Amino acid sequence: MRRLDDWKSRLSAYVLACGTRPLEFGVWDCSLFGADGVEAVTGVDIAADFRGRYTTFRGGLRVVRKAGFADHLAVFDHFLGPRIRWMAATPGDLAAVTGEDGSPAVGIVQGAGIYVLAPAGGLTIAPLDAALMAWRVGDV
Repeated sequence: MRRLDDWKSRLSAYVLACGTRPLEFGVWDCSLFGADGVEAVTGVDIAADFRGRYTTFRGGLRVVRKAGFADHLAVFDHFLGPRIRWMAATPGDLAAVTGEDGSPAVGIVQGAGIYVLAPAGGLTIAPLDAALMAWRVGDV
């Protein structure tokens, strides 16, 4: 998977468009936020087989397990390759932080921060050093 030539502007436009959109599992959740970030950077939709097929976190786990993955993080492992150390993550990469419910939430790296979904809707920024894991998105 390669980064598109205009990935920076595509990713910026995507993040700006997130606005105050509320959480809706299967439509707008942390995994789909990360997958949409991958699509903005590479043009590849790694979540096409999962969109709209669940309405709860547990339902999402059932869907990815039925597809042969241990959890939502394993989907990112499969499509993006081996995890990288958080300090090696650069803008456009993905990282996971501890979500409000204690499970890993996937976000998009931007400098020293990670855009993640805010519980009340829209986005917030977590510090990069809060990352539990990270993935390189495309060839840089």
